[in-house]
Amino acid sequence: MPRFLVFAAIAASYFLFAILLNSVGTVILQSINSFDISKPDASTLEGFKDLSIAFVSFLVASFIPRVGYKAALLFGLLLVTLACAAVPSVPEFWMIKLLFACVGTSFALVKVSVYAIIGQLAPDTRSHSSIMNVVEGIFMLGVLSGYWVFAAFIDPDNPGALSWLNVYYPLAALGAVVGLIVWLAPIEKPALPPVKTDAWQDFIATLKLTYQPLVLIFVISVFLYVLIEQGIGSWLPTFNREVIGLPVDISIQLTSVFAIALAVGRLSAGAVLRKLHWYPFLNGCLIAMAVLICVSLPLAQPVAENSVNSLWDIPLAGYLFPLIGLLMAPIYPVLNSVMLSALPKHQHAPMTGLIVVFSALGGTTGSIITGSVFAAFSGQVAFYLALVPLAGLLFSLFRFHRATLRLSQV
Repeated sequence: MPRFLVFAAIAASYFLFAILLNSVGTVILQSINSFDISKPDASTLEGFKDLSIAFVSFLVASFIPRVGYKAALLFGLLLVTLACAAVPSVPEFWMIKLLFACVGTSFALVKVSVYAIIGQLAPDTRSHSSIMNVVEGIFMLGVLSGYWVFAAFIDPDNPGALSWLNVYYPLAALGAVVGLIVWLAPIEKPALPPVKTDAWQDFIATLKLTYQPLVLIFVISVFLYVLIEQGIGSWLPTFNREVIGLPVDISIQLTSVFAIALAVGRLSAGAVLRKLHWYPFLNGCLIAMAVLICVSLPLAQPVAENSVNSLWDIPLAGYLFPLIGLLMAPIYPVLNSVMLSALPKHQHAPMTGLIVVFSALGGTTGSIITGSVFAAFSGQVAFYLALVPLAGLLFSLFRFHRATLRLSQV
């Protein structure tokens, strides 16, 4: 029961933040409608979220073990709960910016803590990969739920109405419930190394991690993976609208297939990895991704005008490309779990800080590059471009596997 309660605490935390983090696309759209702001102004919400995650992770990751993972989780949940509760009462765009800054700050604390807690729950690499995939799968279920949760509060007859802000009341209530679960969970305070160090030395130790060849090739792999995932995920609704020619609402709904595929892939990968070694499995996923890109993009042709009125009217080719989520799903959690399993547990928090930083940088870079190529050329060219970082990831994965083998032989 105590072990289950700890797992429930980290899973519930991840579910809540999945909804909040991945609502940014919907919130950008509604901010334009409700606050009469320009698209460049609305796009700054991505920066408030991602830069907060990267900045806070880099600064505080090495300090979290000193205060304890439970305290860090509770502080993060308290911050977003208060921010969510305040948004409907302050219907201004600056409040939305503040909300996403709070979400990014809190998620940095939560992700570092969750990854470190998984290290406490898992006795070996295989079980670590299994738990990591289940937790990341629950995150993707939260992403999927977020589409429908926000849609339920949007007035289709008056998209500019502020009623959509009321969605933050139930989200604040969910934050309070998750906080209670975390409070009740018997999360262990990490054991620090016997040699006493101050906070500044811990911060320097985080920086020094990047000088290790294994860590360096790992963070490059994480950067490339998230670049691919965010490049596709952020621009898939626009691809559906401008390339396939679907109505706006159905373009957004079809994007949920990508989220479903990611969730199913991560939940099922946990069972597969109990039987297979991670390296050939991930190689197979990357090669299959490349094949799917080359097969599905030529089939993505414009539909006849007014021929699609629901998800059931979309041609099969429209569903094919989003299934890439099923293949890419295991890569990120498996990379993280293999890396963390190779380190002493007292280094899990600073290592997770680096993971969060390079994930945020990769996501921002992927979205910018894909959007720029989309605007300059076409959606097909933008998504074909994913083959370049995919090839880089195949190479970095090979180097990462070699480095882990050398480490295990020491």
